[in-house]
Amino acid sequence: MTRLDKLLEFYKNEPNDEFLKYALATEYLRLNETDKSLVYYEDLVNNHPRYVGTYYHLGKLYEALNRLDDALKTYEAGMLIAKELRDNHALSELKTVYMQAKGMDDDDDY
Repeated sequence: MTRLDKLLEFYKNEPNDEFLKYALATEYLRLNETDKSLVYYEDLVNNHPRYVGTYYHLGKLYEALNRLDDALKTYEAGMLIAKELRDNHALSELKTVYMQAKGMDDDDDY
């Protein structure tokens, strides 16, 4: 039984578990099944918006799919949630990838 099979089995019993959705999204991404990964990541931001770790990975996936506008919107939404949750680590990571996606480095003068 593969890791994916195990996760899917757990998911059948706990279809609203945000950690399982995140794990499935990550596993599908690892297997290069980006369409399935996208479904789980998008489900998380829509149905579990406070699961802050999703925004970084979904944004990166959008970037990989050449969907820069979606990536930027995802990072922006994630930054708002991270601020609300006072999750400074997530906020810092999201700010960094947001600036990189916009073509700015931390060294640039704005």
